[in-house]
Amino acid sequence: MRTPLFVLIWAIVGVALYLVFEIFGNDYLFFAGYIVLQYIVLATAWNILGGYCGYVNFGSAGFFALGAYTGVFLYTVGQGVDDFGTDGFGALMHLIFPLPVPIIMVVGGIVAGLVGLGTGYLTLRLRGVFFAIATLALAVVLETLIINWPYVGGSRGAYIIPPSEIPIFGPYVQFLFALMIVLVIFSLTVARLIERSRLGYGFATIRDDELAAEACGVPTLRLKLVATTISGALMGMAGAPFPFYIGYVEPASAFNLSYAVNSIAMPMIGGTTSWIGPLVGAVLLGSLQQLATVTISSAVNLLIVGLLLIGFVIVAPNGIVGLFQDWWRKRSRKSGEAKP
Repeated sequence: MRTPLFVLIWAIVGVALYLVFEIFGNDYLFFAGYIVLQYIVLATAWNILGGYCGYVNFGSAGFFALGAYTGVFLYTVGQGVDDFGTDGFGALMHLIFPLPVPIIMVVGGIVAGLVGLGTGYLTLRLRGVFFAIATLALAVVLETLIINWPYVGGSRGAYIIPPSEIPIFGPYVQFLFALMIVLVIFSLTVARLIERSRLGYGFATIRDDELAAEACGVPTLRLKLVATTISGALMGMAGAPFPFYIGYVEPASAFNLSYAVNSIAMPMIGGTTSWIGPLVGAVLLGSLQQLATVTISSAVNLLIVGLLLIGFVIVAPNGIVGLFQDWWRKRSRKSGEAKP
């Protein structure tokens, strides 16, 4: 399937999903759907480094929070444009701000991507558990910096007041939902293009045997830097609309452990060797968590993640996609043997 057709199909699916939610007329569907879509982007972004390259990243929450606090920073600057007066610079500030959320998402992606590039350059010489610990330490360092930065609220957090409605879309959450659909399509397209390109083959050699890849002349460090940059940028873009969705951001919510845990668990449950694995895992796990939040409590979400992860590691270590592929190969083999 060619990329334009792939994008068109997912665009149709996204529009259909939006219209179905609109028909039901319940804003909660958009609130819950936004979270599931957000997890699709995070899982896909994690899989670019963790699944394709085999480098486990525990710092997903840090990159997500970078995007979120980029949004808070730009919102805070926009709120203070009246302080710049009416001279030429003040007029320029009024012309630029307030920035629309799509632009904030792009800026958040650039910031998180640059941090991913720098972090990768410092840590990608480490392997295995040492790299994982380094990425976890990154999230802790970033959270400490945010807690001590009063301009974006510091430890007390920051309030974001988005408009209640927006033209065409109506309630603001529907606008954010539509933006996240676009980001999901973009992230899936990027992951699929990587998987089917020379870049993806290079990532696969790193995952299978990095030392052998280096011996064969594969520029492993360069490829890993590309992976960390793309992965970080997508996570930052997923986090940028978060302040406008939730209305109040504090370090504990932006750097929540659930983002790191879900970003790892969803690709592993769905399957890490294909772009569709994180999608399947995020839809399954994200939907179960939203259902549990409504019917039981949000406190059981991590319990659900843990139980499903343990079950799939035992029953289907290659995830749902791997389980389906194994079944399909066995079926094809039996069909071939049955032919005379």
